Amino acid sequence: MKKILFASSAIVAVAFAGQASASEKIKLAVGGYMEQWAGFADEDNTVSGGRYNAFQSDTEVYFRGSTTLDNGIEIGAVIELEGETSTDQIDEQYMFVNGGFGRVEMGKNDSAADAMGVTAPAVGPVGVNDGDMSNWANVELIDTVPSSSDQKRVTYYSPVLGGFRAGISYADQDTSTNDNEKANNGENVVSVGLEYKGDFDGFSLGLSAEGENNNEGNWYGAGVNVGFGNFTVGGSYGLTEDDYNLANNAAPNADDTEAFDIGVSYAMDAAAVSLTYGYEETGDNEVQAVDLGFAYTLGAGVAWKSSVFWFDEEDTVDNDGYGVVTGIRLDF
Repeated sequence: MKKILFASSAIVAVAFAGQASASEKIKLAVGGYMEQWAGFADEDNTVSGGRYNAFQSDTEVYFRGSTTLDNGIEIGAVIELEGETSTDQIDEQYMFVNGGFGRVEMGKNDSAADAMGVTAPAVGPVGVNDGDMSNWANVELIDTVPSSSDQKRVTYYSPVLGGFRAGISYADQDTSTNDNEKANNGENVVSVGLEYKGDFDGFSLGLSAEGENNNEGNWYGAGVNVGFGNFTVGGSYGLTEDDYNLANNAAPNADDTEAFDIGVSYAMDAAAVSLTYGYEETGDNEVQAVDLGFAYTLGAGVAWKSSVFWFDEEDTVDNDGYGVVTGIRLDF
């Protein structure tokens, strides 16, 4: 892993060598999104006999900016501020360098595996794969790309060659902090991804293969999306080893986890609709879910989205139910 860090540093150092200071100072632009949802769920087994809030929201404000040096290399920064949180106010913050050698990112960010993973198409606010269904009902989250969360790491993405692009990320520990405490039980986290994107006469193709190593455990995944006309059909599969589950979930007798999703979407003018199915199995625990999603663009940066979902979970306490969610997403 030291070789990865040295190579990344060498690329950046060579890129900046001999540069004049004629480029303009970086100016940050403001962007982000706001989501406001209303909905309900009916289920057999609620948490502690209560129910989830009928309203959910998610807001982030982005500060992004870059400058181009005299040799054409771009360098910039991204800071994402959470609009509503009880923990860390900063979601992601990282520096990036773009050039003919590819792209280097350093800071608190998603891994290459997470960023490059392809999953089944879905347009509603409640997805079956790493979505928000667990915000509305007492159901396990299905995830075919269970990558480590945002953490301080260095990531390299290769240039696009014939539609293919590769990426690799390295974090020196899985619980990184800025204080002076040593990571007594921190583990190296290595994430890799390979993607392909191509447009042909009458159809498009997106492929991905990704994986991650943490604490001597691994997960692997792959996905595909095919677009033809107004339709997109696709799906994904993920296998997570028990050692990876133990490292990330602290579960006492964790088993391997297998998950997959499959779906189809149809888009026409300002409207889009999707139907997606997801399934996950860990030992004797099984969960499956279906989401019917709808999205309609009301104007520039304004979209009305809705979901009707159903789930069934066989766990220590079995649970099944359904729900409806609708609301507005603003992009700015």
